[in-house]
Amino acid sequence: MSIPTAETDTGTAAPVTARSHRMRNTVVVAVMLLATATFAIVSAGIGQVEIPPLEVLGSIAHHFHLEIGPLPSHPNGEGALWNVRFPRIVLGLFVGAALGAAGCLLQGVLANPLAEPSIIGVSSGSAIGACLVIVLAGGSAGAGGAAGNWALAGAAFLFGLVTAAAVYLLSLRDGSSSAIMLVLTGIAVNAFAAGVIAFLTFVASTAAREQIVFWQLGSLAGRTWSEIWVVAPLVVVGVAACVLLVHKLDLLALGEIQAASLGVNVESVRRQAIVLTAILTAAAVAFAGIIAFVGLVVPHVMRLIVGPKHSILLPTSVIGGALVITGADLAARTMVGDADLPLGMFTALIGGPVFFILLRRSRRAGAGW
Repeated sequence: MSIPTAETDTGTAAPVTARSHRMRNTVVVAVMLLATATFAIVSAGIGQVEIPPLEVLGSIAHHFHLEIGPLPSHPNGEGALWNVRFPRIVLGLFVGAALGAAGCLLQGVLANPLAEPSIIGVSSGSAIGACLVIVLAGGSAGAGGAAGNWALAGAAFLFGLVTAAAVYLLSLRDGSSSAIMLVLTGIAVNAFAAGVIAFLTFVASTAAREQIVFWQLGSLAGRTWSEIWVVAPLVVVGVAACVLLVHKLDLLALGEIQAASLGVNVESVRRQAIVLTAILTAAAVAFAGIIAFVGLVVPHVMRLIVGPKHSILLPTSVIGGALVITGADLAARTMVGDADLPLGMFTALIGGPVFFILLRRSRRAGAGW
């Protein structure tokens, strides 16, 4: 009787394990989505005009022509929600999703869980573009209405893409690049960019210098729907394109030689990943400024929770990035009275220690990398 039992166990163990793994991942995704929605609703109700969560939900329902729930009782409630808070929250969701996807993609293509989008120069290049516009405008860029905001964001986006392209081209050797050359070239280009930013900060006026510092700290304050309509298509298309690469990223995890032997054009995948990472990261920082650690920590945490398979790692990184930005923005707005802490500063202060703790735990668990 023991032989049939063993055969039965052998035949059912794998399906049961796979099914339980899928169920666990489904629960993880559901919990993350619920937490993100909860943070968004609570954040929308907090401010000088207090709006209860039920009234926030009622306002959303009525906006989509559903007669469900109460509208905000405060006379300025609707205006506060749809003109100030919802644009900020929605942009934060897209920014977090973009950074999470970009970090997951870059870590996968470089086979390095410590890689982050800024390593290919997007953030530093965007900072150069923003600083240049601020200096040329004498500190009035972004403060002089829509034209100044769009000029600053456009320069940040363009310079981020150009810098990423420069990192890739400089890393080429005999027509192909390698993961180590991309990283080393990124370090060199980032160092050069830091020098350019320091020079622009030095020659800037006092007002421009203050705006440069504030932009680099990152913030979602004062965002509008028009900005979201620019960022949203880039993020949606970028994430959708990332989904098409998940199988190839799993094969790359076996090593470049093994992946090539299985039919993967390694150089083509790397080129596509760098373009997508550049677009996603540039779209994220163009209006929100530099937001640190999200693209590094979120995919790393998700890998520890759901495993390394990119078919689940990518969507959870997207949701996780949105969750982190929404929660961080809520905390940044509420931790210090009426002050609005810079979002990038807040994510760096929290993300640095959290990532260090994760590294220590991973080493003790024998992660091996």
